[in-house]
Amino acid sequence: MRKLSISGDHFILDEQPIRLLSGALHYFRIVPEYWQDRLLKLQACGLNTVETYIPWNLHEPEEGNFNFDGFADIEAFVRLAGELGLHVILRPSPYICAEWEFGGLPAWLLADDNIQLRCNDNVYLSKLDAYFDELLPRLRPLLSTNGGPVLALQVENEYGSFGSDKTYLHDLKAGMIARGMDVLLFTSDGAEDHMLQGGMIDGVFATVNFGSRAKEAFAKLREYQPTGPLMCMEFWNGWFDHWMKPHNTRPESEVAETLDEMLALGASVNFYMFHGGTNFGFMNGANLFDKYEPIVTSYDYDTLLDESGKPTAKFYEARKIIEKYVTLPPLELPPLIKSQAYGKVLMTEAAPLFTQLDVLSRPERRACPEPMEKLGQDYGFILYSTKISGPRSSTELVLQEVRDRALVFANGAFVGTVERWDPRGISLEIPIEGLQIDILVENMGRVNYGPLLRDPKGITCGVRLGYQFLHDWTIRSLPLTDLKGLSFTPINCEERQRPTFYRGSFQVSKPEDTFLRLDGWSKGQVFINGFNLGRYWEEGPTKTLYIPAPLLRQGGNELILFELHGVMEPVVTFVDTPELT
Repeated sequence: MRKLSISGDHFILDEQPIRLLSGALHYFRIVPEYWQDRLLKLQACGLNTVETYIPWNLHEPEEGNFNFDGFADIEAFVRLAGELGLHVILRPSPYICAEWEFGGLPAWLLADDNIQLRCNDNVYLSKLDAYFDELLPRLRPLLSTNGGPVLALQVENEYGSFGSDKTYLHDLKAGMIARGMDVLLFTSDGAEDHMLQGGMIDGVFATVNFGSRAKEAFAKLREYQPTGPLMCMEFWNGWFDHWMKPHNTRPESEVAETLDEMLALGASVNFYMFHGGTNFGFMNGANLFDKYEPIVTSYDYDTLLDESGKPTAKFYEARKIIEKYVTLPPLELPPLIKSQAYGKVLMTEAAPLFTQLDVLSRPERRACPEPMEKLGQDYGFILYSTKISGPRSSTELVLQEVRDRALVFANGAFVGTVERWDPRGISLEIPIEGLQIDILVENMGRVNYGPLLRDPKGITCGVRLGYQFLHDWTIRSLPLTDLKGLSFTPINCEERQRPTFYRGSFQVSKPEDTFLRLDGWSKGQVFINGFNLGRYWEEGPTKTLYIPAPLLRQGGNELILFELHGVMEPVVTFVDTPELT
């Protein structure tokens, strides 16, 4: 039986000391056709281990409905890594953070106002048990103790940054062991007193997460775990991006210096990230401290491989440092994945949202506007409609606790935008015959980290005209999971300033990676051949969306854009390089 163990200050595998040189690759952020390419590049960099989170919301999108196919085929990913000769670290903790929607927790948990997250709450634990009953038996054959490549499993993720419920942590540990998880169990936390005090548990190996000052971080760990190997479970060698802020970068020289410092101390390390990938669809997370800050579609992370999998300067600098401590074979990378500029594509057809509502949704009557989760909706958009009686003099329309961005229409005309980070009201004058109000709310990503993790979407409190709450609402869920029923017609210039689906087609002789530029478009969602590629927004920092070749077809391809604000010239451009500002 092969089992990673600890002897003194060393990891031991097959009766020999081993240093884990690992990199994070998230199978759910990479098209499966490219898993092998990314893993081979990880190996070529000198790493012997791959690490990945396992997001609960990917694998149980609806309660009791499990998904382990395609992007969600964790078993295939792990088996492939093992076939390539890599060890695997898995992080199946119910919460993952990862700048991923709701930190990996399923949105349907929020349908219950009373459920308490990430603690010893019986309702929460019962949901988690049902998930673990499905997930962990799938992982058991992949463990090293059963001949597989998985050496270690995480119990919870950076729990000391959130809570202090040791009963909960022990419940997770016991639940894993009871389901046959007999490999090394570990926790990972920031290298600060309160984080280690809250996140560590007896009998579980502790690791720390940091981006610099390795000696200080490991010294703090030693105060709480005096013996055992040193390991940085998340070496933050880059960072993620928020909309409306510049692209984050970090010099490769700083990354190399910190890596060298760690390896000189004899430590093991996991690059977070080795390759970031993409937040496809609606799966980006958000931060909320001083204000709500949604994360962009690209998870480039300014790391060793860029979003499209190309080695960066950090890749080569990291390999140079690793070569100081490990004998590596000559660098051999897999064949280059080419990119192609397919040029301009004219969007020729349109389907205005308000003409397609019966195709996309069914109306529900409620006294008050309710959040998505109460209607069984997880992601996308939600439309609230009511009629205000008149006449009334100019009064402010207030969306109380809107999450996250709302477009307001009065008798069909756009009258303003209300944003969570700028919740100012809209002044309305109500004529004697009254006024029809439609409020289209976009879920821009649930909070993935911090004390404000509970983040229901839509209008979560109410809508007021002045101090008077408005009642009697028609609500339509718009998850945009199926667009096949849309009825498109030739573009009408008068429709270009309202939320509209635009459709165009283009020919591809040989599918290759490409990048979609959306100059002149404002904000919306892109669907390529029915696949939800992700969000775009003129606010940046990203100016392009990455399209991996496997999402394209040889021959005809369909592109649909759901544009919220309108466009003067309905043209997009496929280019062969990304643009980040």
